[in-house]
Amino acid sequence: MSPGPSASTLIGVDLQEKRKLDSEHLAGQLAQVKARARPWRSIFTLALAIAAAIVSYEQHLLGYYVHGHATAKLISTISAGAFCIFAAGATVGLSATARDVLQPRVGSAHAAVVRYSIVLVGSIATFVITLELFKIPIGQLILGGALTAVLLGIAAQQTMANLFAGIVLLLSRPFNVGERIRVRSGALGGLIEGTVTEIGITYVRLDTGEGILALPNSQVLAAAVGPAPPGSPDRPG
Repeated sequence: MSPGPSASTLIGVDLQEKRKLDSEHLAGQLAQVKARARPWRSIFTLALAIAAAIVSYEQHLLGYYVHGHATAKLISTISAGAFCIFAAGATVGLSATARDVLQPRVGSAHAAVVRYSIVLVGSIATFVITLELFKIPIGQLILGGALTAVLLGIAAQQTMANLFAGIVLLLSRPFNVGERIRVRSGALGGLIEGTVTEIGITYVRLDTGEGILALPNSQVLAAAVGPAPPGSPDRPG
């Protein structure tokens, strides 16, 4: 008979397992602490951005082209740059916090829409306020941006249609993830049946039994959608 493991070997194995469990427990605690501190970091960063904007505004500069006021120009420039950095960080942090808070309640798709909305609004506000702090006239920039937005909207018409259709689907909820549905549309090639695996910003993904099928949101919104009959076979279009 072969000799069994010695007591020292068993003690060594137990110590290794205990250290592994302790390290995993410590890592979990650190993750929880970081998750709890993330909202406060975002709020603190937003407070720093507001403070930097106030400091830059209080210099009362008419413009950087005015002679003199070198100290005020330097303080205003540094403060405006700090505002841009802190505001961008606060926007990203608050959007991630909002997604983490809403995801268990409304689902990942709705939480992603809220996150993208916060990032978009925060980015526009940061850009406009930064230009104002740097005394850059924004009238011509707004006009040029509007014309650019029109041109981009025409060029990306299909993408924008899918984006807004995805928002409508997420808000109206004609179906949910995990449901078996059938989609009837001539543009999609007839009748499609499958299980909804994801409702994304641009595509709805169905598991038809023969693979994952990605349907554009605009086509799904314009199609007739309803629950699939029980026991019906998958019939991809």
